[in-house]
Amino acid sequence: MAVAFKFFRDDAAMQQNRSTTPQIYEDLHMQLVTAQIPQGAKLRSEHLREKYACSANTVREVLFRLASEGLVLFEEQRGFRARPLDPERLHYLTKFRIMLEQEGATASIEKGGLQWEAELSASHTKLSHIEAQITGPNLQGEALRLWSLAEREFHDALLSACDSPFLRLGYRRTYDQFRQQKIMQPQYGYHSENVPEHLEILDAALTRDVARCKLALYDHMKRNLRDGGASGELRPVPET
Repeated sequence: MAVAFKFFRDDAAMQQNRSTTPQIYEDLHMQLVTAQIPQGAKLRSEHLREKYACSANTVREVLFRLASEGLVLFEEQRGFRARPLDPERLHYLTKFRIMLEQEGATASIEKGGLQWEAELSASHTKLSHIEAQITGPNLQGEALRLWSLAEREFHDALLSACDSPFLRLGYRRTYDQFRQQKIMQPQYGYHSENVPEHLEILDAALTRDVARCKLALYDHMKRNLRDGGASGELRPVPET
């Protein structure tokens, strides 16, 4: 059963000024993909209007945008709620993310130049620094927010030289929905395997080894498939 989620006005800047639509969107988006808003929680318009000091129309505009991106559900007569945890959904989001990221990474490796290499390396340096500071298995609060932003930035940088804006848009929306489902898992914790996996992705991309990079991406995400990747589903076929 969905529960109502009470938003408190704990942001001084938002208390003093009327928040703009982009600010409201970015704040709710971050809360949804880092599980600050519980799974299935009702998103009540009156609470959001109070928190952000905005109109009902602004709230609805933002919530419908988030619904179109798959992070929020809308039901007639029931309103909006955060999308609930769904293991089946996580499985298919993982499959789609693997396919999109492998395709986008292939295009970036083929088309990216020195600037792409520099930006990818810089994003990995930032991510690895944050990962080096994570000492416990549970990632919460500010550490979770910073890691989520850095991880998204790294994977986005990997695809940044891909010349298909449609693929990149589809990837970003898939990534956000994947991250929301992943973080909502009851046993969610930080995977220490992320560190060598991210490094393997980086090395494969910078050495322009497409097959190795595709395999590294698959290995990085396969734990989120229903069978943990045991069936070899989506595993790249080695070149002979």
